[in-house]
Amino acid sequence: MTTYLEQLETPVPIVDLDRLAFNLDRMAAYATLHGLQLRPHVKTHKSPRIAAEQLRRGAVGLTCATLREAEVMAEVCDDLLVAYPPVGAARLERLARLPQQVNVTVAVDDAQALDALNVAARLGRRQFEVLVEVDLGMHRVGVSSPERAVAIAQHIERASALHFAGLMFYPGHIREAVDDQAEALATLGSDLATFVHALTAVGLPPKRVSGGSTPAAWRMHEVPAVNEVRPGTYVYNDRTTALIGACEWDECALTVLATVVSVAVPGQAVIDAGTKALGREPLRAASDGQEPGYGALLDHPEVVVTRMSEEHGILDLSKTSWRPRLGDQVRVVPNHVCIVVHLFDEIIGVRGHAVETRWPVTARGRGPALGELADGPSRPRAV
Repeated sequence: MTTYLEQLETPVPIVDLDRLAFNLDRMAAYATLHGLQLRPHVKTHKSPRIAAEQLRRGAVGLTCATLREAEVMAEVCDDLLVAYPPVGAARLERLARLPQQVNVTVAVDDAQALDALNVAARLGRRQFEVLVEVDLGMHRVGVSSPERAVAIAQHIERASALHFAGLMFYPGHIREAVDDQAEALATLGSDLATFVHALTAVGLPPKRVSGGSTPAAWRMHEVPAVNEVRPGTYVYNDRTTALIGACEWDECALTVLATVVSVAVPGQAVIDAGTKALGREPLRAASDGQEPGYGALLDHPEVVVTRMSEEHGILDLSKTSWRPRLGDQVRVVPNHVCIVVHLFDEIIGVRGHAVETRWPVTARGRGPALGELADGPSRPRAV
């Protein structure tokens, strides 16, 4: 028996399956056209089902932020990049416990972290590929000088269980509209070249030069030396990617289905999706005079979620002639889809108004996804 949207209890994340397929195909085609290795970040979907579709379309591997993500994705992929500093005994232990058949690459920006990583690799009887993470403008993590990158690469090569694999950077600071990114990308390419040249000069040319971020992904082929891209948001897209031109509005595949629960206050409507369904991520893109808010309606993009409490979202109706009725369902395009996915246990796949499938957000949370190894060291346990 077919289930329809009107029968779903809200709020709930729904994915338009046709739009999802288009988004997956589009990025795969872009990477192939420009000779780039696609290693998508799973932080957006956190689902082996979607990861398998990315791999089927030619992705060379997957990028993970958490050990939970890596453990889950090891079930469908044998080549993982953990793009988060490997700091802390518990994190290192889980890293070393990943299945032996999985090739694991780690991003590092500190020699002390390398020493601990090398010990973990030796205890786990494995080798880690290591990318030196460089800061090209995000100012979050990564070394800021070519000299420091060279020193860390040489440190990697001296470690018995590590192998220098190349460079990694995250251009998250590039938030201009896609058509306006030329200057920022030129600066990025020039700065990156200094790191590549410095490493090449000491006999350590980086085989992999890995760049991420959906907002800049569509122009990464313009940055010399980059041969791997790690976009994540593109699978579902969101209000931010649409506003900067990284996708069209009708390419936003994931929306939060919500119900209008009150129209008592003139000029507004209240939906049952608040911070626990939409997150509280501010809009990080030009809004063309639109109030920033926390999301906008797919079918009425002029209607913005302007205020929220935990279970209430306030729709501003001042810029529309549309007037919802009590009980109406609406689809909210969130500002940042990655946060929204992490708030739910399950995603509903739809075509039109019909529910076709559903899948768990398997990699959400932080807890271990792999069973304990009988001959391995004990894990810390909560008490």
